Amino acid sequence: MAIAPALDLRPTNDIAVATAPSNIEAEQALLGSLLYDNAAYERLSDQLNASHFYEPFHSRLFQSLETHIRKGQLADPILLADVFKNDPAFQELGGVRYLADLVDRAPPAANASDYARVIYDLALRRDLIRIGGEIAHAATADADLAAREQIEKAEQQLYGLAESGGPSTGFVSFSDALRGAVEMTAEAYSRDGGLAGVSSGLLDLDAKVGGLHPSDLIILAGRPSMGKTALATNIAFNVAKAYAWEPQPDGTKKTVNGGVVAFYSLEMSSEQLALRMLADASGVSGDRLRKGEIDASEFGRVRDAAMEIQEAPLYIDATGGLSIAKLTARARRLKRQVGLDLIIVDYLQLVTGSDLGANANRVQEVSQITMGLKALAKELSVPVIALSQLSRQVEQREDKRPQLSDLRESGSIEQDADMVWFVYRESYYVGRAEPREGTPEHLQWQEELDKLQGLAEVIIAKQRHGPIGTVKLSFNSDTTRFGNLARDHYFHQSRGGEE
Repeated sequence: MAIAPALDLRPTNDIAVATAPSNIEAEQALLGSLLYDNAAYERLSDQLNASHFYEPFHSRLFQSLETHIRKGQLADPILLADVFKNDPAFQELGGVRYLADLVDRAPPAANASDYARVIYDLALRRDLIRIGGEIAHAATADADLAAREQIEKAEQQLYGLAESGGPSTGFVSFSDALRGAVEMTAEAYSRDGGLAGVSSGLLDLDAKVGGLHPSDLIILAGRPSMGKTALATNIAFNVAKAYAWEPQPDGTKKTVNGGVVAFYSLEMSSEQLALRMLADASGVSGDRLRKGEIDASEFGRVRDAAMEIQEAPLYIDATGGLSIAKLTARARRLKRQVGLDLIIVDYLQLVTGSDLGANANRVQEVSQITMGLKALAKELSVPVIALSQLSRQVEQREDKRPQLSDLRESGSIEQDADMVWFVYRESYYVGRAEPREGTPEHLQWQEELDKLQGLAEVIIAKQRHGPIGTVKLSFNSDTTRFGNLARDHYFHQSRGGEE
């Protein structure tokens, strides 16, 4: 007996839906295989779900099959016929006879995954048609939404659709996980410096944290004028300047050193950020560059430095008040277009969250942002460095070295972060406590200031993968450059790591 054709229950005047790509026979074949052999369900990709079926009754039938099988119950035509006895479409198709025909004409269960792929591919095509229609409608009818925002929304939809076709992120066997860990260790062993992550360009810092690791969220915090933006800029420049890649058989690029950097500068303009990097690369004071107080020799150094660094793969987004949704969408776009190895956000408190309702507070919004950044780090498999402010309570203590409790809206920031770094320069505070000139106290103050001048600390207050402690670096205030100290013992070991 031939299987009755599936009913088209959709409106005939909807051209987009009427011409939507579909394969009813593939749906019938898959459902027949599942009814005949429930074990075939385990061979399907966990990406296939009821919404991927074009025929509405097939969608409901698959959902019922899935429910029964996951509960460990038998799903056969007799039992499922009872579930759909009051379903008009089921009766129109022939009732239990339709289910029996699906079983009679079912292909071998081994082919179930092939039919599932066909169904899934056609569902993606229908989604493409739907998204295209929504884009066209919004462009003509939604005058309140700016065109640029419509583009970003469309990109986010398309990226979500593209990523839904990626490999399953379900269980991974221990042997596969172990293989990945061994490969990571082998790469670290073969790389100069023995780093498992991306080198920050600061040897002392790399020695403490092992480089910048994919999927890590790193919070870099400090009080104003401590140099947190300068340190983030130095790291971004070092990573981009060291970028090297090698071609893969599939035509893609594999980063072998350094990396492509996305720098979200929500506080400074792209020109201000570039000027800092130019001062770093040329060795000419950034303040004198801004004022134009340089001679011909220094201008030549600036010109040569600009020529040298202009090809560095560093991308700056200076959009103010950027939302976490837009930030994520733009990072995904850059990853797909040119690649991405490091994200820096300057700074966390200037990112806005999605609408959480009238009763939401700032702590909830920051929690949403830090969770979003951590999810982005895992999704794109890149380290994310997010700069953060510290509360003023630091200034009230005699020892002004920051602590985890000093983080503003600290609960979610500390919890979501894999590492928390604090930038601290004692010379900043000593320099502002100058006694009256000509006194013995002033001479003592000058000696102490001379010892501290050009020194900075990066306090590793939290690290999931290793010990906490303090890294000492050099700091040039003229070029806002952090560097390595010429000493053998460059960091103090702590007693242990973080859980």
